[in-house]
Formats: sequence, C-alpha cells, structure tokens
Amino acid sequence: MSALWSLWWVWMAAGLILAIAEILAPGFIFLGFAIGAAGVGVLLLLGVSAGPAPLLLIFAVLSLLAWLALRRVFALPKGQVKRVHHDIND
Repeated sequence: MSALWSLWWVWMAAGLILAIAEILAPGFIFLGFAIGAAGVGVLLLLGVSAGPAPLLLIFAVLSLLAWLALRRVFALPKGQVKRVHHDIND
C-alpha cells in the first residue's frame, strides 16, 4: 500500500476541504492553497511520482503562484482605495 501523501484523491479531497473553508472564511485565504492541492492531485493523477518533500515543494510553489494570480486578478485598480460610505448599523 502506498503512503497517504502519494494518493491523488487525498490531495483532491484536501483541495475540496480548503475550497469549502474559503467559502466559510472569504478573503482568498484558503483558495490559493486549494488550487495548489488540486494541482498536486492532478499531477499525481497524470502519473508523476515523487516523495513527500518534492510534493510539498510543488504544493507550496503552486499555492504561492495561485495566490499571486488571485491577488492580481481580484485587486482594486492601482491607486484606488475601497471606502465605506455607510455603516450597517445606521
């Protein structure tokens, strides 16, 4: 039996759990990690075999790249500041 970290469906399940966590705590905190975990799951599904250290490195790099891409796509235009003009308690 192979180790748990080398199973593609474990990485996909982790990505799904992180995506659900993103829905519960919005702000693109967990979404980058979810994309990274899903990316590692896809690589394992395609037949890439590696030890735990390379898989964690791939996960970290994919998560960082996903976070940077999400930040670029969903950021406010340069120089703009989000201002709140009304209070929910008013």
